[in-house]
Amino acid sequence: MAAVIRWSEWCDEAFAQARERGVPVLLFVRAAWCRFSNELERQVFSDARVQELVTKNFVAIQVDKDRRPDIDARYSKGGWPTLAWLDDTGELLAADTYLETAELLARLELVSDYYAKHRAHIKARIRELEEKRVAEEKAKAASAKRPALSPDIVEHVARMVLESADPQYGGWGREHKFPHVEALDFALIRWSQTGDQQMLHLVRRTLRCMQEGEIHDEVEGGFYRYATQPDWSVPNHEKMLDSNAQRLHVYLEAYQVFGDESYKRTAEGILRWLYTTLLDEPTRAFKGSQDANPAYAHLATLEQRRALGAPRCDPTIFANWNAILVSSLFKAAMVLGDDQHREQGLATLDFLVNELFDERHGVYHYWDGTYHLPGLLSDQAYLLRALVDALQYAGEGRFLGPACKLAELTIENLQSPSGGFYDTPHDPSAYGGLRRRNRSILENSVMAEALLRLSRLVREDDYSDMAHATLESFVADYKRYGHFVAGYARAVDLFFHEPVHVTIVGPRGSEQTRQLAEAALRPYVASRIVQILDPVHDKELFDRSGLPGPRNLFEPARAYVQRGRGSLAETADPVRLPALMTRVERGS
Repeated sequence: MAAVIRWSEWCDEAFAQARERGVPVLLFVRAAWCRFSNELERQVFSDARVQELVTKNFVAIQVDKDRRPDIDARYSKGGWPTLAWLDDTGELLAADTYLETAELLARLELVSDYYAKHRAHIKARIRELEEKRVAEEKAKAASAKRPALSPDIVEHVARMVLESADPQYGGWGREHKFPHVEALDFALIRWSQTGDQQMLHLVRRTLRCMQEGEIHDEVEGGFYRYATQPDWSVPNHEKMLDSNAQRLHVYLEAYQVFGDESYKRTAEGILRWLYTTLLDEPTRAFKGSQDANPAYAHLATLEQRRALGAPRCDPTIFANWNAILVSSLFKAAMVLGDDQHREQGLATLDFLVNELFDERHGVYHYWDGTYHLPGLLSDQAYLLRALVDALQYAGEGRFLGPACKLAELTIENLQSPSGGFYDTPHDPSAYGGLRRRNRSILENSVMAEALLRLSRLVREDDYSDMAHATLESFVADYKRYGHFVAGYARAVDLFFHEPVHVTIVGPRGSEQTRQLAEAALRPYVASRIVQILDPVHDKELFDRSGLPGPRNLFEPARAYVQRGRGSLAETADPVRLPALMTRVERGS
């Protein structure tokens, strides 16, 4: 009888065992929500012949790609499941996606036999390739003259976004059709600043076709992860927290811009699904995903679905995904006029700050009853953005301290000498690909944008200077990412295109202050920053602002609309404020 495969975690013990036995490592990168990952386990790894070969000739490591995005980024082969073949130091020898039983049996035989016969040659070749990579990086750093950051980047990405979009159904891609919400958000900003109607039509076409496509779950609300056809049909039926949080945000923005009630209903449907399916009541945070079940998804009524039983949810609470949702919940509270979303956003944010943020090690990536994997850039960047949004949308000054602390910690632990931030903290004991720290243009863009906004809120240039260096470090490379760099272009635009900054001076919590804040936040104004400064409770920041204070205790709160260093308009009238903001945004 074959031994059942004993999967190990990624750990020192697993690689020590591989060295002691003189065998390679089989790394299985799976996703909890992925139907093909589950099928590989049930139908292929359950085969007695596979179990015997794996047990005899390999050390088997299994990781969840969402729990270990650092490993996934370095070993996955374009999707999940990934089967990566490693040496005993974690260096990659080869990688496959899904293999049928006969294919896997042949590959197991081939890899184990080749490794046994050529181990010394493999080690030498790995050393040779690593020495070559290091030499090339040093030569590039020594010889390269970095181009300067320029507004031309924004123009170039805008053209790419338009040219690569589907002209009929919107979105991007064909075999794997995604909306790419960063590109949609960027398109709305470009329309707001330039009046470009092509951008507006692109957003409307994408959101409308998504609503009408099979990717949209009209029964329970929310969206499936992606579609496999250009018209948003034949989706993969898993539902993810992060993608639904991002789509919630863009539908809310579209409702602000167009006033289309269908966009509002779609956003409310996403919220309904999130609250009923993913909300974890004990923590007040949200679970990571709901599994794919095509039979369930094709049922047309809620009653039929309840009779069948809902797909399982991955109960893992991920810091970065929850932080993305927090930002969207604050937006939902303001756009929909419903305070329950604000309260939920604050509850989730409190959990992230209190349970997953350590002032020595950074933000822990996930929670499954306790915390794991601190210091990844993705978690730091998205939580910093959520804290900045809490300062703006919820008027919660208590989050300014954690925001500044998190920014400083990220700069201290993740800053790259070449500019920008590494995706992982330095770990001298890391194995294989984890020894090489990556710089993600998406995560760096989120971090840069958060630093730019924080810089304006605290009215100090240090964070802005760091954001500039971060964005400039990608100038030579951004073009190779195509429309995937819309988030980068959005951050570059924020650096060059001073946002409208509305500062409301008045007692925090007063009715007049609240009305002015809501008036500043409710309409669509690209890249706006809204800040409440109480002259008593925020004295240091208020003094730094240079704005006039109230002449007496009875003077109502006032809103000052600024752009850059100049104060351009002021009012105490919430009705008048949106028009003043629009005039300033359009430069009149």
